[in-house]
Amino acid sequence: MKVNQAEFIISAVAPSQYPDDGLSEIALAGRSNVGKSSLINRLLNRKSLARTSQRPGKTQTLNYYKINDAFYFVDVPGYGYAKVSKSEKQAWAKMLETFFTTSKQLKAVVQIVDLRHPPSKEDIQMYHYLKYFDRPTIVVATKADKISKGKYEKHKKVIKTDLQMDKEDAIILFSSQSGYGKDQLWRAINSYI
Repeated sequence: MKVNQAEFIISAVAPSQYPDDGLSEIALAGRSNVGKSSLINRLLNRKSLARTSQRPGKTQTLNYYKINDAFYFVDVPGYGYAKVSKSEKQAWAKMLETFFTTSKQLKAVVQIVDLRHPPSKEDIQMYHYLKYFDRPTIVVATKADKISKGKYEKHKKVIKTDLQMDKEDAIILFSSQSGYGKDQLWRAINSYI
């Protein structure tokens, strides 16, 4: 996809703040520090539209980015490592559940995992959570540049097995550094918008 325009629109925590223009939404979910912001920036050909951080748990709201005036990326808070209080985590969980269960514009979720490691228990929970709510899911395994291409299939198999992935769900290898997998991911996203 040719991205001519991409802009940050709003940080939302409740449905009353979600954009109400009827545009399709693609959510991006992943463990804290998995490279979600880097993936967004690479897809949109921007250096720092989505803020990257050395500190896991930086995203604490639903961040809406409008693409080509046609649809939104919705960056959701990372799960797992974030060093936040239990009450904050509970607030995030409620915010995410509300979003995943009530957004009428949400067409698919890009779930981001780290290719180098087996999925965490939080990754597995998130995948099954999305399946429970019948949300189409595109699994993206980032940091593909960190392992040799000869090991790609072995690592993909571990992810598919551990997540117990549905056959119809795509798994795409991706590198924010090199752009590997970018076109394939755009094709998968386009099939939902």
